[in-house]
Amino acid sequence: MNIKILAAHALIIILWGSAFAGIRHGLEGYSPEHLSLLRLLVGSIALVIYAGKTKMKFPELKDWPVIFLFGFLGFAVYQTALNIGEQSVSAGAASLLISTSPVFIGLLGRIFLKERAGKRYWLGAFICIAGILLISLGSGGGIELGFGVILILIASLSESLYFVFQKKFLNKYGALPFTAYTIWAATLLMLVYAPGLRAQLAEAPAGATASAIYLGLFPTVIAYFALAYITAKSGASEAASSLYLTPAASFIIAWVWLGEAPTMTTLLGGLITLIGVSFTYFRMSMTEIEEAKTSY
Repeated sequence: MNIKILAAHALIIILWGSAFAGIRHGLEGYSPEHLSLLRLLVGSIALVIYAGKTKMKFPELKDWPVIFLFGFLGFAVYQTALNIGEQSVSAGAASLLISTSPVFIGLLGRIFLKERAGKRYWLGAFICIAGILLISLGSGGGIELGFGVILILIASLSESLYFVFQKKFLNKYGALPFTAYTIWAATLLMLVYAPGLRAQLAEAPAGATASAIYLGLFPTVIAYFALAYITAKSGASEAASSLYLTPAASFIIAWVWLGEAPTMTTLLGGLITLIGVSFTYFRMSMTEIEEAKTSY
């Protein structure tokens, strides 16, 4: 593994790990909906510039309804639900809850694609449930699932739906163009929240606005370019291999950036959750792994 590949891995881990702290910071000046819209607007503008320079082709008209559905699930619902959830859940805990996506991907594959889920998968799912309950307890939600935890799990499910059913279109258009299409579609859908954005831009602290711009440029766009670079050079399984370090990076960054010190209950719940996820992750085929971990 050469230094460029290592640097790309580090970039992905740091940028996606920082996204959760960036959201918490951005929420100090913006509502969850407006933060998502501003983040998508920034990402869309950057991708329009990239599309112009690379002469990216537009998708076929018949695929636009599906692209809007994917944009709705993979970005609009995912980001908004995550933002609302992080109003009451710490950045580190949120990153652990999002990392449950392989569990949802395995379940969706069983329901819709008739894939077999063996004992290892179900054992991992039950372990994850125990870990999630501990994370909820550490986040102040008691032993039951708190509202913020439920919303972040909905975000994880929405992201999983995005990844499970996108393979046909990734093969047709390529990863970067298809991601750009879905981000543009999500931005158009989120324009329903445009009223009030100008007022929040005027009133929000400069730091919150900087966080929103950072989220739109770096975790949303730059990290995905790094992932595409690793995939092109070393394959999809190599690109996915280091992403389990993202929650650890998220805890460290949130601690330094926001002063969020994780509780022992949250750390224990996170460890149990990652153990459970590992059971489902390592039973997945390389194709499933490729689709499971591409964007935070």
